[in-house]
Amino acid sequence: MSAMDKNAPVEDKSALVEYLASGCKPPEDWRIGTEHEKFGFRLSDHGPLPYDAKGPSILKMLEGLQRFGWAPMVEEGFMIGLSREGATITLEPGGQFELSGAPLKDIHETCSEVNAHLKEVKKVADEMGAGFLGVGFSPVTSLEDTPIMPKPRYKIMRDYMPKVGRLGRQMMFRSCTVQVNLDFASEADMVKKFRTSLALQPVATALFANSPFADGRPNGFLSYRSYIWGDTDPDRTGMLPFVFEQGFGFEHYVDYALDVPMYFVKRDGHYLDASGKSFRDFMAGKLDILPGEKPTLKDWEDHISTLFPEVRLKTFLEMRGADGGPWSRLCALSAFWTGIFYDDQALDEAWALVKDWNAYEREGLRRTAPTLGLNAPFRETTMQKIAQNVLEISHGGLKRRCRCNHYGENESLFLRGMEDIARSGITPAEELIACYHGEWEGDLDMIFTAGAY
Repeated sequence: MSAMDKNAPVEDKSALVEYLASGCKPPEDWRIGTEHEKFGFRLSDHGPLPYDAKGPSILKMLEGLQRFGWAPMVEEGFMIGLSREGATITLEPGGQFELSGAPLKDIHETCSEVNAHLKEVKKVADEMGAGFLGVGFSPVTSLEDTPIMPKPRYKIMRDYMPKVGRLGRQMMFRSCTVQVNLDFASEADMVKKFRTSLALQPVATALFANSPFADGRPNGFLSYRSYIWGDTDPDRTGMLPFVFEQGFGFEHYVDYALDVPMYFVKRDGHYLDASGKSFRDFMAGKLDILPGEKPTLKDWEDHISTLFPEVRLKTFLEMRGADGGPWSRLCALSAFWTGIFYDDQALDEAWALVKDWNAYEREGLRRTAPTLGLNAPFRETTMQKIAQNVLEISHGGLKRRCRCNHYGENESLFLRGMEDIARSGITPAEELIACYHGEWEGDLDMIFTAGAY
């Protein structure tokens, strides 16, 4: 069976392994896909944008953006997204507006895409009296006051989340992230990149920490978004220690994914609640909601999209450790990981840095990054020193890639802001906290000006 024949029944596990392996590409075909989420709000009172309303709304945003060539995506009668030239705009559960960018060749193209998107969003939002905020967690609006988007899969997830963790609904409705998707050449290349990026994900969490507020006041964290993932769903989150075990490869990830409980199955445009059920049973034709039916690769694709580890494997690797933030940091995250992944010397240097870290140390960094940021201790050093080292490695990789803009500048220019943060040891969250206690005089409404796109 072809790995791309997504509608054919899956007869055995080998098809699932083949699907992941189909992501292997030669370096000349490697691309960069950037995703970022942002909070919409009303300019009048800084309340969240509902899906549909007489005033500013998510639906009006989707309708307004179609003038720029975006085509509507409709689900069960509701417009729930837009698509254009390999990119999509989609809605997270609480109305977080997400751009999933097209696969692009370099960070210059990525930043052009992000800039064009934000200009389009701002034009439509200005016309209706709305704005968009770039932070990692909703700073003022409570969970109860957060609107719910009309996407059936989110109702299934919302009902299931309290069964497996305390903070899953907070994650769904109140968090925002920036992510980057990157390619691999072979199984061995995937393994090396997976291990390196899992170990270093807490470094990205610290550098990009930008969620220190909740419910109108400081929440005690620098990255509250990262913290809540620790109490969301242990079956599908975390640092995946098995990735570092000898012999890890595509098949081992498939075994992990098969053991993660399902959320849903989509049939004829409708979502069937499969929460808590087994994909292994599905493969055996024993799924009680579809008796005798076997899954397709599209069902597998849907299932692995509901896994949320710090790094996620699909037919590419997805870096998931950073809070949402301003335009410059959206580009910076992509540059940070591209410099490490897409240069052999940089990847070797990064792997050499982390290869002797054990599972307890990796988990320790993950746990301390949301609270201590760059001050987190590690062995005889600190997260700040590690971040400086990793940024130097990434800078070198980007310089050697030598992808230049019209001014002859290579992609390392997008790391400058992060290099300043690493030098100072002060995270974006700490800068926001200083503003809150200083010039804002405790008025958190000021963030809707300071953090707006």
